[in-house]
Amino acid sequence: MRAPRSVLVVGASAAGLGTAEALRRKGYAGRLTVLGAEHRLPYDRPPLSKQVLSGAWEPERAGLRSRDALDALDAEFVLGDAAVSLDPEARAVRTAAGRTLRAEAVVLATGLRPRRLPGQDDVDGVHVLRTLDDAVALRGALERARRVVVVGNGVLGAEVAATAAASGARTSLVGLQPAPLSEQLGERVGGLVARLHARNGVRQYHGTGVEELVHEQARATGVRLPSGEVLPADVVVVAVGCTPATEWLATSGLRLDDGIVCDARCRAADGVYAVGDAARWYHEGLGAHVRLENRTNATTQAGAVAANLLGGDVAYAPVPYFWTDQFDVKIQVFGTPRPGAEVSFVEGDEEGGRFVAVYGGERTRAVYGGERTRAVHGGERPHAVLGWNMAKQARLHSRSLSTAGAAA
Repeated sequence: MRAPRSVLVVGASAAGLGTAEALRRKGYAGRLTVLGAEHRLPYDRPPLSKQVLSGAWEPERAGLRSRDALDALDAEFVLGDAAVSLDPEARAVRTAAGRTLRAEAVVLATGLRPRRLPGQDDVDGVHVLRTLDDAVALRGALERARRVVVVGNGVLGAEVAATAAASGARTSLVGLQPAPLSEQLGERVGGLVARLHARNGVRQYHGTGVEELVHEQARATGVRLPSGEVLPADVVVVAVGCTPATEWLATSGLRLDDGIVCDARCRAADGVYAVGDAARWYHEGLGAHVRLENRTNATTQAGAVAANLLGGDVAYAPVPYFWTDQFDVKIQVFGTPRPGAEVSFVEGDEEGGRFVAVYGGERTRAVYGGERTRAVHGGERPHAVLGWNMAKQARLHSRSLSTAGAAA
């Protein structure tokens, strides 16, 4: 299969830019266009809830590449114009401004949209955090806030609560999970995250949703819980998850089911690929379609898509990985922890604030010695490794994982 003479990348964030860079790095010399809905040049998202939100970084520092580096790609960046429809057979994308962009191959990298609470858009003082503009607006609000309520106790909600509490605001964290991140990390480690937040002054209301936003003259003054209790707030942050930004593809004929459904090569249709948070591809190691919402996946999947665009036959089958920074703790996760799995602490300990935990089935036991890891299993491999302020050690232990062992 010859390489396409032109490639259109729809989405100018990490996955889209990563695809363009990988193509050039692999020697692609054809026409390259990157279409982005935002006016800003490509920027990184993980710092938004931490360094940018806290004020440690100025917003410009979140940029992924300098203007000179982007110019060196010899790509046309069409920014501030959202895609509104796709004709897969013609490989043609219509934009909100009325443009029609065509190419021999199209890569879809449109990412996610944050979920919102009912009535949220009509009330001031209620924020989501997805874009750099969101982070700048929330940062300004936090500088004036005395009381902050974060709705949603997943990764993003916990990160925002940590940043708000560190800024000096009286912070409350509300969410449906029994403990922060417990659906991602299991109740035992989730309990440790809850203790971390409690030590840093975060008031926590877990296992509960929000009944409604409370406001006066269209400005938020708090949230009401199902119990009737009202948590007062100058700022409310809604972090109740995201949905793939695929509504613009409704008439495309592509299969959409919690993302853009792709084969193992990340191909959604002939000449059409998907990458990043919106891609739901068949993972051969797991034997199932998966979708990963993290920065690491955006970069590595972009490389696989670029290789396949250039005639390769790369089945994308990574061991999932993500990290989160909260207060003075960095949590790194390799694989996909199963919330009900047995957790073994193989280095460090819970009380010492530094440890490596291995997630395995009831029949799994592991023996570890020194700097080298040797795993002995009575039936299945560990399916996830978590490091709590032990980055190097967690990476060493993650070598015992396989993509099959990392299944969700």
